[in-house]
Amino acid sequence: YQRRVRGNLFTDPYFSDVTLIDSDMRAWNPPEKADILVSELLGSFSDNELSPECLDGAQRLLKKDGVSIPCEYTSYLAPIMSRRLYNNTNKQSPDNPNENSFHMGYVVRLQNVWVFDKIKACFTFKHPNHDDPIDNSRHISLEFSGPVDSAPMDGPVPMEALLHGFAGYFDAKLYKDVMISIHPDTHSPDMFSWFPMFFPLATPTLVKPGERIVVDFWRVVESTKIWYEWAISEPTPQAIHNNRGKTYWIGLFS
Repeated sequence: YQRRVRGNLFTDPYFSDVTLIDSDMRAWNPPEKADILVSELLGSFSDNELSPECLDGAQRLLKKDGVSIPCEYTSYLAPIMSRRLYNNTNKQSPDNPNENSFHMGYVVRLQNVWVFDKIKACFTFKHPNHDDPIDNSRHISLEFSGPVDSAPMDGPVPMEALLHGFAGYFDAKLYKDVMISIHPDTHSPDMFSWFPMFFPLATPTLVKPGERIVVDFWRVVESTKIWYEWAISEPTPQAIHNNRGKTYWIGLFS
């Protein structure tokens, strides 16, 4: 990609005023501050590619009234039933489902999936971030319900569901009312740059119609890495998945 951009600098007149700087944006000292900071650091769960940390480190490059694009993004979660996803996850550690494969988030194209309750907002980040101090750790407790409508194949009555995990989505406000989204209700037309996330449960949980589901999600931030933890406390409590980032984490460069 960098070679292609460098090539365009010499051959494409639209790049005649572009200067490519090969540097960590958190360390680079520009000759003057910028009016607009444009970035493409979003992941399928919005912040899972460290957009908050990168943009917080780069916002010193902006003028006081400068604009960040994107300026806000939110992750979302929904309970899902998918034996196919569960089996594919289980194949990676068939002898011990509490090891590794069930303690990671996956980017997947959701097929053969039943999302049996409404999608709910999880974590939101805004830029520029003027909090003092800045803290990008997060925790939320979300409540969902077992199926109250018909079965996935338009069955006549509500039915039980087997909770295999949670689907993750995001939307982002680029500027003013300009949005991009992989949220199923607001999905940007013809946008295939991101697929949803899947956060599995090591033990599938039977959920009766209308039964309450309570899940806690954490975004844990330490000096060298960031990770997610998740656990359900209702209807059947389970241990925290990816506790202390034992399996799945994203490293922070010093």
